[in-house]
Amino acid sequence: MNPILILLIGAIVILILIAIGVYISSTSERTLIEERLGRYLEEDKSTAREREREASTALTEWVNKRVEKSSFGDQIAKNLARADMKFKAGEFIFFIFILASVLGGAAYIFGGENPAGKLFSMAIGVSVGIAAPIIYMRSQQAKRLRKFNDQLPDMLNLMVNGLRAGYSTMQAMEAVSKEMPPPISEEFRRVVQEMQLGIPMDRALDNLVRRIPSEDLDFVVTAINVQREVGGPLAEILDTIAFTIRERIRIKGEIRVMTSQVVMSGRILSAVPFVVFVILWFINQEYMGEFFKNAVCGGIALVVGMIMIAVGYFVMMKIADIEV
Repeated sequence: MNPILILLIGAIVILILIAIGVYISSTSERTLIEERLGRYLEEDKSTAREREREASTALTEWVNKRVEKSSFGDQIAKNLARADMKFKAGEFIFFIFILASVLGGAAYIFGGENPAGKLFSMAIGVSVGIAAPIIYMRSQQAKRLRKFNDQLPDMLNLMVNGLRAGYSTMQAMEAVSKEMPPPISEEFRRVVQEMQLGIPMDRALDNLVRRIPSEDLDFVVTAINVQREVGGPLAEILDTIAFTIRERIRIKGEIRVMTSQVVMSGRILSAVPFVVFVILWFINQEYMGEFFKNAVCGGIALVVGMIMIAVGYFVMMKIADIEV
């Protein structure tokens, strides 16, 4: 059998296995943080550690230990938590490495006969393998944050009703974790679990703001912390905040509708040159190779083109970014 065909089949199988793994991880019912907190609430630490060791492989555990010690790994873990992706930082980096290796190898195989062309094709594959998971993570963060902000007024109304019915602040948060849909119920379930473990309320709420970088949520948490220190009718304060946030969400929705054309135009116009370049490179490498015959002129043209595309994209995004 042709070795290239064997490599191609292997690459397809690896991609299918990666897709299955991502799907299973992303549809898990309980997040990693919930599982860890649940273990502390339901069983002792020694049993939890034993189960965690049995559940993870030696390779991913080694990668996780190395990554968690760095500030880079801490930032990745924070971004994964904000995107609600059920990966550890080391697992996410390992996944990027596997995807980049597979796409880079496939691009090298189909990169033509020229050794320089093969290396350039491999660089394209590796770049796509690195960029695709990061772009997906960023999009999940934005989608989850928007969904959380849309649910915030309803959450405040539920808390206000609970406080007026005689609930404590923690009981009102627990009602939110049970009655509201995700993602807001998942985040407040974590807050309640942290408080049950003995973490002070202000610190648990600060952790919530760290996971959800929302200005509206920061406003709510600040109001709760101030009320706990100086006193006052918390139900009336939250009711006023809920009305304000609801109006902000309405105005933001109208602005989003009016600026959606500019946003999509900026994204599409910025992506088209790169997509066309990659497609033409793999379809007709000789034709695209004419561009690189003069390395100096070709390199300058590429750099200038990318700078102009980046400037155009950021200008269009700045036009569509209207503060409320």
